[in-house]
Amino acid sequence: MPSQSAPQEHSASPEQPEQPEPPEPRDADAHDLQAARRRAAARGATRTLHRSPLHVPLAERLSALAAAAPEVVGPDEPTDVYGDGVVATLEAEVARLLGKEDAAFFPTGTMAQQVALRCWAGRTGNATVALHPKAHPELHEGGAFPAVSGLRTVHPTDEPRLPTADEVRDFGEPFGALMLELPLRDAGFVLPEWEELEEVVAAARERDAVVHFDGARLWECTTHFGRGLPEIAGLADSVYVSFYKSLEGLSGAALAGPRTLVEEARAWRHRYGGQVFQQFPAAVSALLGLARTLPRLPGHVAHARVVAEALREGLAAAGVPWSRVHPERPHTHQFQVWLPYAPDVLNEACLGQAEETGTLLFGRWFPDGPPGLSVTEVTVTEEGLEWTAGDVKEAVAEFVRRIPR
Repeated sequence: MPSQSAPQEHSASPEQPEQPEPPEPRDADAHDLQAARRRAAARGATRTLHRSPLHVPLAERLSALAAAAPEVVGPDEPTDVYGDGVVATLEAEVARLLGKEDAAFFPTGTMAQQVALRCWAGRTGNATVALHPKAHPELHEGGAFPAVSGLRTVHPTDEPRLPTADEVRDFGEPFGALMLELPLRDAGFVLPEWEELEEVVAAARERDAVVHFDGARLWECTTHFGRGLPEIAGLADSVYVSFYKSLEGLSGAALAGPRTLVEEARAWRHRYGGQVFQQFPAAVSALLGLARTLPRLPGHVAHARVVAEALREGLAAAGVPWSRVHPERPHTHQFQVWLPYAPDVLNEACLGQAEETGTLLFGRWFPDGPPGLSVTEVTVTEEGLEWTAGDVKEAVAEFVRRIPR
């Protein structure tokens, strides 16, 4: 329990009885207040590199979805029932975009990937999955692979990058599937070079392992690889993609691959509780993301590189003793920034800048690495395209000015 401050003396009168001191906020209360402050700052910001849909009021999002729906669905189209209708339309469009035989819609990527790798384990006879220790299932899914799906994980490398072909080829025990997260988000949204990716896939196939892409953010990888989505997805036996990350849909994911695998995945989707009665809001928002946002992603990636360079130069010019933009030349429209200050200090500087100037430069900061070192993720989307390098440097100077030193 938080410590209580000493009670204050009051001179109460008979007409006005003394009021008790309000209790200090609990930790949960303080957290809620801070979250509400962040939302208010984001909503009120007149300039930001990325306007997250999470900061748009509920009624506004619903109205926008209803207004835009005629772009992707007919006026008399019925709602879906257990995966038909607009959901089936979305599945067919994903299969087409990725060059796969079939695709199945899932309510979450966590479920989609468990089902995919469980199906592959049954086909290969090996329930071991090789993946990176910073991959999403290892960090953000509560140990679901072994606890729910009976899968075992191994790590060909713990370097902050995807494994090399030699690391895959020379790994000391068999595995049935190699799972590659493209990009590897928790290592800085990093990608290998195209030739390296081809070699890694070939090394897995030499070991009779299937290859599965965790492509939650696959949509924005085309610029770095210099290849289209079908060619990228064509390297893998199966691919999962998300609709609510880069495409800014409401929720949902898809698993794409051979028709026989996807048919089996639909059976397991039902068993896992993913055969939802109606999902048309998520499906419509996903189709809108594919139609509207997907074509813009290469421009976001290109401008993220302008922003990253300006951030690096601006932090150096502002006299920050040490900083890092990682990767220096972003592989996608997202990257990391590291600074040698506590998260609370940096979060306060961010919020103060947004509240007082209307400019929201960074999102939330988190501790990582040695004490006193913090990291944040920078995303550049449509609103960020309006920022020049000079705008970024000006905002950096104002942000650094607010850091107590």
